[in-house]
Amino acid sequence: MAVEFDTSFDPAYGKAVTVAPDVLRITARNPSPFTFHGTNSYVIGRDTLAVIDPGPDDDSHLETLLAAIAGRTVSHIFVSHTHRDHSPLAARLKERTGAPLLAEGPHRPARPLRIGEVNPLDASADLDFIPDVVLADNALTHGDGWTIRTVLTPGHTANHAVFALDGTGLLFSADHVMAWSTSIVAPPDGAMADYIASLDKLLTRDDRLMLPGHGGPVTEPRRFMRGLKTHRKMREAAILERIRAGDRTIQEMVAAIYRDTDPRLHGAAGLSVLAHLEDLVARGLVITDGDPAIDGVFRPAA
Repeated sequence: MAVEFDTSFDPAYGKAVTVAPDVLRITARNPSPFTFHGTNSYVIGRDTLAVIDPGPDDDSHLETLLAAIAGRTVSHIFVSHTHRDHSPLAARLKERTGAPLLAEGPHRPARPLRIGEVNPLDASADLDFIPDVVLADNALTHGDGWTIRTVLTPGHTANHAVFALDGTGLLFSADHVMAWSTSIVAPPDGAMADYIASLDKLLTRDDRLMLPGHGGPVTEPRRFMRGLKTHRKMREAAILERIRAGDRTIQEMVAAIYRDTDPRLHGAAGLSVLAHLEDLVARGLVITDGDPAIDGVFRPAA
């Protein structure tokens, strides 16, 4: 089943858009090849509120969030993960509202850094974020007329979580599942095996609508996630095919596999190929000298 992406989306900058009963979406004006039209923040509740993913440290986005909050009490601020387009504004929103910050934990890589390895993704990570409340898998947070269930979904980052609005069929899927694009899985912050396992975990749920961190809703979650999984398996097959055809470096593989992709994304594509190769080496399908690395040389195992 091929995945079908939906890029039709109106960010409605500067406004709060009702996307479900007692759920508002506010999109930050931080468009890029990685964020689509910008980061979606969500305000949940009627009288006492929760906020999910305050977004980047941006004055205008903060003012739009505060306008949507409209003087009401904010009891909880949830953060899905610690990339700079999702979490930095949380500290300022906490200052303005007094609400505690809830997340899986501070930023960390999915695996330990190897000797001499420098994390190329530190520039995109919010290394200052520390939650007031650490959320475990399946934790329930009760608010005024709403309950949010945390579902841990490592893959895009090690500390990625999604949030279900219990009893509604709504899941705030952050960067794990998005209608407009696949999620970037880039070592050492992310891990492909973790990402696929988290997809499988979400496939066991019966969510009816996913509201992601970028772009519009995922209206048929199970069908879409099966398509995402097929897409990843096809990418894995393409990498194996390139290695069997004689490609030995990630640069060669990216040039062939991503030839129709925006060149600005080729760096991220290389890290995505590395994520697949880490998994393929662990499964014994590909071999390399030492640990898999962005500048490594790869060969078929047989």
